[in-house]
Amino acid sequence: MAAVCAGMEAAAAAAAPPPSPPPPAAAAAAGPGWTELVCAQGRNLKAVLCQRCGSRVLLPGAATFARRELLLPAMRKKAAAAAAAGGGDVVREHWLVRDMFSFENVGFTRDVGNVKFLVCADCEAGPIGWHCLDDKDSFYVALERVAHE
Repeated sequence: MAAVCAGMEAAAAAAAPPPSPPPPAAAAAAGPGWTELVCAQGRNLKAVLCQRCGSRVLLPGAATFARRELLLPAMRKKAAAAAAAGGGDVVREHWLVRDMFSFENVGFTRDVGNVKFLVCADCEAGPIGWHCLDDKDSFYVALERVAHE
């Protein structure tokens, strides 16, 4: 079953050890605006929101910055996603959540192999993140697919 999860990851991340929070300097150097999003302990400084409807997904301090290359299906409306096959984006920067009860508002898709995708529970926009069923304590929310407040 783990092979299904590994297949969803980009080749460079498949052999990498489990992600760990970067030191604050690395998080700040990751890209523009990172100093506004990541605190000294590597956690999210701002609330994480759905880009489409503004629903709150995570409270400040609920997740840790992590780098891991994952392949997520392209964001589409639910009907369009059901009609389309394949396609997706490699995302590298994520909020890593260790407890599913830390989420304020998130939905999970049905199993796709051994993976569940995370979506906004209010408007069903997504996928905004990824969860492998082999690792019960890792939920990844792609930074480029959410807003921050």
